[in-house]
Parts: sequence; structure tokens; C-alpha cells
Amino acid sequence: MIMVTGANGQLASLMLDELRTRGVTVVGGSRAAGDGLRRLDFDDPASLDLTGVSTLVLVSAGYAEDDRVIARHGAAVDAAVRDGVTHIVYTSLTGAGDHLGFALAHRATERLVRASGLGWTILRNGLYAELFGALLAWTPDGLESAFGTGALSAVARADLAAAAAAVAADPAPHAARTYDLVGDPISADDVAGRLGVTHRTISLGEYRARLLADGALLPFQPPMMVSIATGVRHGFLDDTGDDLAGLLGGALTDPLAVAANTAASMRAAQI
Repeated sequence: MIMVTGANGQLASLMLDELRTRGVTVVGGSRAAGDGLRRLDFDDPASLDLTGVSTLVLVSAGYAEDDRVIARHGAAVDAAVRDGVTHIVYTSLTGAGDHLGFALAHRATERLVRASGLGWTILRNGLYAELFGALLAWTPDGLESAFGTGALSAVARADLAAAAAAVAADPAPHAARTYDLVGDPISADDVAGRLGVTHRTISLGEYRARLLADGALLPFQPPMMVSIATGVRHGFLDDTGDDLAGLLGGALTDPLAVAANTAASMRAAQI
């Protein structure tokens, strides 16, 4: 049986749909049990029951400071070893993202997974095209961001879910493999052009100040978001590769269309 963690999240729920479409036996793990989900709370190691699971798809629980994220993932890996899991598929971060503010927890988890003694596959996911579109701000004159003219090799979330499902459904050919799953580079100017508006660049300092003034963000989030902006702006996140197309067995979803649709939806919600 396959288990996908973080089952109520957007990526994991798409993975579950993909796996069920393939006709494999799969269960989701979540802090809240019910609706066919098994309770799985990384902050409560006693709740981590992986009995009967052969392949664990460990979706990063990255919504916290590094020490807490790594502790969560370590508890999941320990439970996998204890309960007889044979293979872990971990959703990590693209190799080009080593400078990002949330990279360390991913790389530390990769070490834990590799050292577990279990079979493993690392999926180094590129940043979502949906995220790129959502980080573009609307003004009366068009779009605004701190991305400058830089590009991001963005990926549709659905493509990453499909790739993870392909690996989890038949992990043996992917054992001890690390895949870098990135898409085609797109820029904020590209998104603005697709939507027929202009794009204005703001400084990283102005962007950080706006984030710090946003009372809805947790303390660790503004540095992470600025790290994405400077990474894109200065050309550190536009690497391409063939791993994703290889796992999907075909063409990728157009990341520009996904980012533009997300940005347009945000504008509609503000009107």
C-alpha cells in the first residue's frame, strides 16, 4: 500500500487522485483523520502509524522553522523504518534552489532519507507556476513584483503530482535516484504580456518592507519570500531539464498559462 502524507494539501490531494486513477491501493495521511484518511501528525510521533505501508510519499511539511520541519521529517522517517516501509519518495526542492530561505530543511531531510537504509527516491520539485502567479501584485496600472526581468523555471502543481504518482506506483526503477523537476522559464513580463497589462519592478527592500508590514505572515515567511524574489531576479532559478518530461512521458503543462490564470483569478477576487 502507498501512503501520501499531507493529504489535505493541494499537492498531496492531486497525488492521491492520480494514484487512484492508476488503480493502486493508496491512503492519505493527515493530522485530521476521516474521509478515508489515516491520522498522521508529525508533531505527535505516537500518531505515526505506517503499518501496512510499503511506499511512503513524504510530502514536505515545510510550514515552520527549519528545526521543527526537520524534526517532523525525522519522526516520519523513523516511523517508516520501524513499521516496515520499504521505499520513501520525498518531495524536495530543485537543486537550483540551494540559496533559498527554505532549502536547508529539504537538504537535511534528503540526508535523513538516504541514511534510513530504506529504498528512496528524491523528487526535487521546481517552484509552482501557481505560486509565481500568486506572488504578482495588482495595481491600477497592471502587475507589480520584485522579480525584475528574471525568469523562473516554474512547474504546474498537477505535473509534479503526476510525476510523484508515477514513481510511487512503481518505485523500483527509480530507486536511489534524484530527479530535478523543473519546467520552462517564465518571467513576470511574460505573465503581464499574456494578460495584456504592464509589469512594474519594485526593489527588494520595498518588497521586504511590504511583507513585514503584512500582519498575516509568520516571522519566518518574509525572508523566504524575499529569497524567491532575489533568486528569480538575479537568474538563479531558470535552469531547465528533461527529468519531469521523462517521468510524465510527454509534454508539460504550460507554466505561463498556469501563472497567468492564477494572477487573473487573484485580480477577479479583488474586484
